[in-house]
Amino acid sequence: MTKQEDLKAINQLFARLNDAWNKGDGEAYGSCFTEDADYVTFMGQHLRGRKQIADVHQMLFNGPLKGSVLESSALSDLQPRFITPDVAIVHAIGEVRLAEQVYDPNDRESINTNVVVKQNDEWKLTAFHNCRIQPMPQGKR
Repeated sequence: MTKQEDLKAINQLFARLNDAWNKGDGEAYGSCFTEDADYVTFMGQHLRGRKQIADVHQMLFNGPLKGSVLESSALSDLQPRFITPDVAIVHAIGEVRLAEQVYDPNDRESINTNVVVKQNDEWKLTAFHNCRIQPMPQGKR
């Protein structure tokens, strides 16, 4: 694969991830990850492996996140930093819009760090860490 092909494939990976969320499909969401992936939620839970990622997300899609919509900068502003030809880091800004607007606070914007790897010419997420965006305290950098 050329670098342009890799960029296109990584873009498609994040598009599939977003589409799976918006369809409420935990299995499709989990399929974007490697078998042994690590996933840290904004609440600090550590999910281990594709199956647990898929199962927990399906539970969320069937419950508190039913009908939610994922909006992600990864779909329009993907800028992977290649560590090696087969490993890249991708930072993205995202926000989940809940179906019930009354329960949807305006402070749900998050930043996530993603490690993607190419295995058998296919890009997958192998690590994901999500946290809420907080303002920088005044006078600090």
